Amino acid sequence: MAKRETKAERSARAAEVLRRLDEQYGTEFRCYLEYETPWQLLIAVILSAQCTDARVNIVTRDLFKKYDTLEKFAWASQEELERDIHSIGFYHMKAKNIISCCRTLVTEYGGQVPETVEELTSLAGVGRKTANVIRGNIYHQPSVVVDTHVKRISRKLGFAKEEDPEKIEYELMKLLPEDHWILWNIHIITLGRTICTARSPRCGDCFLQDLCPGAGGKSGVSGKAAIGTPSAGQRSPRKASAGKPSVSKTARRSVAEQTEQGETP
Repeated sequence: MAKRETKAERSARAAEVLRRLDEQYGTEFRCYLEYETPWQLLIAVILSAQCTDARVNIVTRDLFKKYDTLEKFAWASQEELERDIHSIGFYHMKAKNIISCCRTLVTEYGGQVPETVEELTSLAGVGRKTANVIRGNIYHQPSVVVDTHVKRISRKLGFAKEEDPEKIEYELMKLLPEDHWILWNIHIITLGRTICTARSPRCGDCFLQDLCPGAGGKSGVSGKAAIGTPSAGQRSPRKASAGKPSVSKTARRSVAEQTEQGETP
């Protein structure tokens, strides 16, 4: 019977995983979504639910030229906005949420994107994951973002046992040092897109293989695996910018949380 990993051993393994991730991907904070203002990032993240960031970036390049102010989104025609984002999944719901969200920002927040999770998740289309993306990238607040990659790989590494994204968030917050929460999100998303993919993970090429129980590695710090490299043509993320309704809040939050977790396949 395999020896159960102690808390100290798990912490040591997590520290080595973080060290290798930093060595492989660097320590620069980046974001895959293209934006110039906090409200543009908020809209981009809402659009990215159940959609790739690459597709969102294609759409927002023209979208942010047409709607170049928050007010234009707030008072946009839903039918017209749906046409503008129709190539993105759930475009009907997203158009409705974006208009409601932007209208709230204009009328209740003076055009500013709020900072707290409570305020952010009160906005249409915004769940905890989206709120944490904003907190991490705009306000540089330590935040753990649990998207499909972070959920899958954290569980595969044995760093999370729960299924619920919010519970996984708290598991990771207890295990990882606060100064690595944002980097964990960035690195694991990159790893999930290039090596530890959902359908055909390249475990043999992974620089974490010997530390990953899900890949048949040992549950302890030992040895050094070969360094994996991103797939050809993989686009590097951009550096994050600095800067500071008709449906009930409960219903809005429920819809946001159901949609946003499958982001970025």
